[in-house]
Amino acid sequence: MSEYPTAPASPAGQPQRTDVRAALLGGRTFRSLSEQQLSPREERFERARQTLGFFLAPAVAIIFALLPTGMDRTQQLLAAVLLGVIILWICEPVPIPIGGLMGVAAVVLLGIAPASEVLAPFGSTTIFTFIGAFILAAAMLKHGIAQRLAFAVLSVPGVAKSTYRIIIAFGVITCILSAFVSNTATVAMLMPTALGILAVIGQLMQDRGVVKATFDPLRLRVGAALMLMLAYGASVGGLLTPVGSPPNLIGRGLIEEATGVRISFVQWTATVAPLCAAMFVVLALTMFLLNKPEIREIEGVGEFIHEQKAAQGKMSRAEINTLVAFALTVTLWLLPAFASLFAGPDSEVYLFLDERLDEGIVAVIGASLLFILPTNWKERKATMTWTDAAKIDWGTIILFGTGIIFGALLSATGLAETIGNSAAENLGVTNVIAITAFSAILAILISETTSNTASAAVVVPIVIPLCVAIGVDPFIPALAATFAASFGFMLPVSTPQNAIVYGSGTVPITRMVRTGFVFDVLGAILIISIVPVMVGITGVGG
Repeated sequence: MSEYPTAPASPAGQPQRTDVRAALLGGRTFRSLSEQQLSPREERFERARQTLGFFLAPAVAIIFALLPTGMDRTQQLLAAVLLGVIILWICEPVPIPIGGLMGVAAVVLLGIAPASEVLAPFGSTTIFTFIGAFILAAAMLKHGIAQRLAFAVLSVPGVAKSTYRIIIAFGVITCILSAFVSNTATVAMLMPTALGILAVIGQLMQDRGVVKATFDPLRLRVGAALMLMLAYGASVGGLLTPVGSPPNLIGRGLIEEATGVRISFVQWTATVAPLCAAMFVVLALTMFLLNKPEIREIEGVGEFIHEQKAAQGKMSRAEINTLVAFALTVTLWLLPAFASLFAGPDSEVYLFLDERLDEGIVAVIGASLLFILPTNWKERKATMTWTDAAKIDWGTIILFGTGIIFGALLSATGLAETIGNSAAENLGVTNVIAITAFSAILAILISETTSNTASAAVVVPIVIPLCVAIGVDPFIPALAATFAASFGFMLPVSTPQNAIVYGSGTVPITRMVRTGFVFDVLGAILIISIVPVMVGITGVGG
């Protein structure tokens, strides 16, 4: 007998049919990350990794601090602390943000720098960009903007009649949303819709006899392709704007801190847009070549989408308010660039707007509107409450602050220059292409085993001094490392969105590893080949 839910008894002599909807939507497969249960092997691995971190991090830090390296004492102590923090980030014996805070505390206790100097980056404009953008994203998700956009795209004539077009449509939706909303939240919000459509496809395949009556609906290639498109599409779309993914803001902040040159919202988007477009095309081709859907033409999905769309009804006041706040924020972010384009970069209009419309302040203004625009004036109910806002990812904000702190300390103590000179001598990288390739590959490898935010915080501070040591402009390699930090497609632990789709039960680990490895390689090639060209065209960092 099948281990999957079965429909009512079939006629005598015939095997019971798998109940596809119960298998996919019965609550057995769609779980939040906190609800997922690890297998015994995964539990052993995680326990060993965390236990190792508890002892390895302090041991490495202490041993390196005592070694007769000949380094400046302040540099050696900072390097020892940073090594310990990196091990804490990789092994996660404590939450990643807490590992960063422990390192910050150690820096002050060891006298490497005074507390006022160390903690100054927590007041940077990018911290407020994070806070404002996260609150706006929380409002979009709370009030169902993500699902409404999904059903709007899927309702385009012809889309719902082909599994290929449905999968591509979901990729487009996740790319658009994740450019402004957390990748993880985007995937989590779209997952129920994707599973609902997959249930319709599975039922249709069963009725047509494409699969056996007792088939496993969690092992369909079309399901794996749809789920992986959600996860990978979010990572691709997250690159498009500075606020699309935490590594973007972390990398940009570190680059600006080290070079003193500002990267505007428009410069970032213009530089990365061709890379995102190329990656999406490669993603679609990779997905269909390695996970070819069992069925191409389908019927019935359109009716499902129509029913779900009708159930949403008209846009609520909260949705309209959210879109108003979001539209105003994006408009103010782009306004200085338009002023520069039409009035010139030396015009009084541009200089005025550029000085006043700081991205962090604009994000705070947009977020504040959500607490002003009412949904019920008589009851004084606003679009968002502070309880809603308090649920944003404060851990990422803390991690960003600690990453900027270590980046600033690397420069202030001279350790960055020491690392750069040593790496230049030992690695043999002597030109911009070689160091760009090194940066991208290193960031991808680290992001496969730890969070993409930690990957950016670790790799970018290494890349910048390496560039300085060999006389190369750090913008191209540092941007490449920042973009590549959002990669890591092979394993469930590589990114939260990977973990979410793996937790759905529809993506076998072998499919994720195989598809992710190919996309990692192709993505690295695209970064190495496209980023230098686009930096030259847009003049970012010039």
